Amino acid sequence: MTVARIKTAMLGAGLAMALAAISGCTTMVDNYGYVPTDMQLEEVQLGDTRDAVTEKIGQPPLEDFRRDNVWYFVASKTETYGWKAPVTVERQVVAVRFTDNGTVSNVERFGLADGEVVTLSRRVTESAVPDIGFLKGLLSSTSLRPAMPTEDSL
Repeated sequence: MTVARIKTAMLGAGLAMALAAISGCTTMVDNYGYVPTDMQLEEVQLGDTRDAVTEKIGQPPLEDFRRDNVWYFVASKTETYGWKAPVTVERQVVAVRFTDNGTVSNVERFGLADGEVVTLSRRVTESAVPDIGFLKGLLSSTSLRPAMPTEDSL
């Protein structure tokens, strides 16, 4: 082998390694869940039945998000960079609330800002958001961490 061929082979190997290193450092973006758009939510009117809501925007995909008086639609966007753990960069929750008669009483959209529940839009103004414990748990990035044992459980 000549010196020129060795240099060419080393340059090619170095270029291949550099491309492999660069491609391993790209950000991977994953989207999970489903949240109706604002245009879809405009079709849902106060007083609509559950069947009408199902026709207009569908039902939440998971049974856990369909409670007696509220349906939750949840979507998350996570980014993973290289070997690092995924980071949730966006999360939205749409809550469609029903009366005891099964008609729509309120439609709300919540977002994630610094781990706090942020109301993005609301059809009916209420003094406080019911089920805030569920929403905080749903929107919290720490909701999957195991709970610390209490003195009673020891």
